[in-house]
Amino acid sequence: MGQHTPRSARTLFEREDELGAVDEALSELVGLRADGAGPRERPGGALLAFAGRAGIGKTTLLAEVRRRAAARGCTVLSARGGDQEQRVAFHVARQLLQPQLAGTAEPELRASLGSWYDIVGPALGLCAPVGGAPPDPQGLRDGLDWVLTHLAVRRAPMVLVLDDAHWADPESLRWLAAFAPRAEQLPLLIAVAYRPDELPEHAESFRSLPGRAGSRPLDLEPLSARAVAGLVRETLGAHADDAFCRECWAVTAGNPFETVELAAKVHDRGLNPTESGAHLLRDLAAAVKGRGLIDRIDRLGAATVRFAWACAVLGTEIRPSLAAAVAGLGHEGAADAADALRSARILTGPVNDTGTLEFVHPLIATAVYRAIPAAIRVALHGQAAWCVVEGGQGADAAARHLLETHPEGDPWVVRNLRAAAAETLRAGAPDAACRYLARALREPPADKDRAAVLYELGCASLLTEPATTVNHLRAALEEPIAEPELRHHVVYRLSQVLAHSDRLAEASDTLAREIRVTDDARVRLRMTAEQFMWDAFRADEPDHPARSRRMARLADRLQGRDLTERYIIGLRTWDAVLRGEPAKVALDHAERALAGGLGWAEPDRGFEVPVLVALAFMYADRPGRTEELFAAGTADFERQGWRGAHLSFAYTLLGYVRYRRGRLAEAEDFVRAGLRLAERVGPDTPAHWYAVGILVEILLARGRVAEAASAADTYHFAAPFPAAVVFPDAQTVYGELLLACGRIEEAAAELSAAGRRLDPRGIRNPAWCPWQLHLARAERHYAPERALVTAEEALSRARQFGTPSAIGQALRTLAEVSTGAARIKHLEEAVDHLSRSPAAYELACALVSLGTELRLAGHHREAAEHLYRGLEAAVQCGADGLATTAREEICAAGLRPRRLHGTETDTLTARERRAAALAVGGHTPAEIARDLRTDEPSVTRLLSAVYRKIGTDPTGLPAALADRPAQ
Repeated sequence: MGQHTPRSARTLFEREDELGAVDEALSELVGLRADGAGPRERPGGALLAFAGRAGIGKTTLLAEVRRRAAARGCTVLSARGGDQEQRVAFHVARQLLQPQLAGTAEPELRASLGSWYDIVGPALGLCAPVGGAPPDPQGLRDGLDWVLTHLAVRRAPMVLVLDDAHWADPESLRWLAAFAPRAEQLPLLIAVAYRPDELPEHAESFRSLPGRAGSRPLDLEPLSARAVAGLVRETLGAHADDAFCRECWAVTAGNPFETVELAAKVHDRGLNPTESGAHLLRDLAAAVKGRGLIDRIDRLGAATVRFAWACAVLGTEIRPSLAAAVAGLGHEGAADAADALRSARILTGPVNDTGTLEFVHPLIATAVYRAIPAAIRVALHGQAAWCVVEGGQGADAAARHLLETHPEGDPWVVRNLRAAAAETLRAGAPDAACRYLARALREPPADKDRAAVLYELGCASLLTEPATTVNHLRAALEEPIAEPELRHHVVYRLSQVLAHSDRLAEASDTLAREIRVTDDARVRLRMTAEQFMWDAFRADEPDHPARSRRMARLADRLQGRDLTERYIIGLRTWDAVLRGEPAKVALDHAERALAGGLGWAEPDRGFEVPVLVALAFMYADRPGRTEELFAAGTADFERQGWRGAHLSFAYTLLGYVRYRRGRLAEAEDFVRAGLRLAERVGPDTPAHWYAVGILVEILLARGRVAEAASAADTYHFAAPFPAAVVFPDAQTVYGELLLACGRIEEAAAELSAAGRRLDPRGIRNPAWCPWQLHLARAERHYAPERALVTAEEALSRARQFGTPSAIGQALRTLAEVSTGAARIKHLEEAVDHLSRSPAAYELACALVSLGTELRLAGHHREAAEHLYRGLEAAVQCGADGLATTAREEICAAGLRPRRLHGTETDTLTARERRAAALAVGGHTPAEIARDLRTDEPSVTRLLSAVYRKIGTDPTGLPAALADRPAQ
């Protein structure tokens, strides 16, 4: 019988279709046409997904993908999921990206990755975590997206290969599943293989990914009898007869791995591959897998069995020295065992200590692991954890082994699990940190440490399981806590998660109970600040006026020496806005709060107070300052890697600022971006209420009523409204929508209910919540006298607050519900006030309304001026519905359309800057007109443009102009 050595590279039988897809994708990737006729216009990436059961040839196919990609000059990234590494966060991401980055010097790597370095570096094992709060999971995924995109472009063309994706860790798999569809827009081919029947729950989204240009994943089928014959003869020689080959096919069911192993067994036994030896194949096949495989290993000796067990516990990329330590073998004994396992085709890898060992196939690794007696398997994991820590690999590397051990009350286990959780959480994997800490609790920790472990577990689960977090933190408070500081941190965190879960009353009560028993004055002050904050967001707060008075007395005494004092002053700012105190009062407090610094990403603090202070400037007609603060705050979020709910709020509220400035198209873009981010975080979050309410207001302002109603319906924007205060007030926005849809009585009912809810709490500022303005518009249809009273009360409140935009908006509403000459009088005053405000959309509305009233009164010349100005303002705002109304009024007045100026920018013209400088210098409009050689109405329009562009009213012009560089 001829002797043949097994070949290292085998023919891929019956994989022509799959290899054809690979070649086509590689040709497109490197910029060639599929037929090789010439270059494509633009190289394109793709996703290739191969699905099949164990042993079907996925690994061999992906090896061929790697070979062909390298032959075409592609950069190849490769990773493989591991049965034992599934719970190691970012195991696959590290395999893919670390080799491409780890060889770069740190300064160069920092320069290359920029702000992403500190966010993705710990997850990829490139650097230790820095201080501060960890990135949120979405922020980390965005960072990994950026790194992979950066590499794909810089090292194009690139091929990413992931084998055994069903065993990839959840963090890596979620990231790749979300990123994979983007491959077609990059010079990147992603090729993955997985067992469809073993995909875990967290990978269900991966199952639905397209296999090639929108088609289903490519399913690998078992080999036919003819292909098995070819595979057998490739190993044993052409003399293997048909009957023998057919029996091989019958006993392996066409499984390529089992066929190769069976042929190798036949070769080792020296059997003649003819029909006469075919009856022995079933027994030989049994030794290839399952019990037969284990029996074969058992015959290699006890030391070799222990070494195999140690390797199965360690998983992939096994260092021989570590396996020897886990198995309790010396150097020579381990070397002999490794040689024996290599000869038996159990392990593969170099014969020296510098490389790593691998099981020949994952099926073998799984079989060996499952064959380890349960008690011994637990002991081996414990030994592995100890060896890993002693070897300097750290607690994070040991944690997956500690998860498999039995609780024994060992402080060493608790200590290392807590250390691993802290490192993993800071790297951006809260789920993994939760697993480690939950296991630490079962150890259990010493009584003195139990509260600390519960607190750490609560911090880890905060972003993903708020309800569970509440239970952990409440359990921590029931434990004896020797350190007061720890107890205080538990209380802060518990109140925070309760508030974010729409349980504001519980958050306030938690703080109130602790305030009563806390001796430290500074701690009591901080808890008071936190309680003030959550009470400010409560829609059902029982005694808002009394809290306002207490807070006012306290804030007036504070100097802003630390963050807690500045938070209280900031909350006093917001309270002044809600209550409609003079805007100057709110602005003075806002400046005091900001004087010592008010960061948006302070450790152990929420971002609510800095946001409220920033918004106070917007309501006080200083939106330019608000945008400056939002730009700095958003940069804080992005530096920290907070790109989920935090960034959603930032974009959404920035959209609201743009809306109030009258930049409706920009506002819509920002709010929709915020809504997309909110949807990535999860359904029905507080961010949704903010985003949808603002989106509805923007769409109504743009004249798209049906679209606004559709958005409200899609996101269930209706009663019951949230228990927390949101802005704009959700019930008021819903009433405004009903009014726009012509549902007058329903609108009035909702708006009246909003008033009954807000007025007793002292929230009376129409700039913050214009429920009275919309109610007056509804009442004029069935109770015009009552509508007039409602509008006059709203105007009185607006005058108390004192901002031009609030007064102008209230005057426009009063005109709408008035009769006769009063309508023109109120509208003229409204235009005068709004011309001194940054509220471009409200000014456009008032101009068009005034022009309409003047036309109806027969004053066509005056009407023309206001209608043309109103049309231009409406077009620049993006208020399409209002622009249509203005055009109709111009036609009704018998006027010809006038050519409009281009889109207004933020850049001041020379004349605008001169007019602004003169106004800041105290010159009257008449003096400014003489200087500019124009008339006073032109000066009024010049200054109005300045207020809109800079984002301020006249009182804020000196500071805003001083901060604006000369152009």
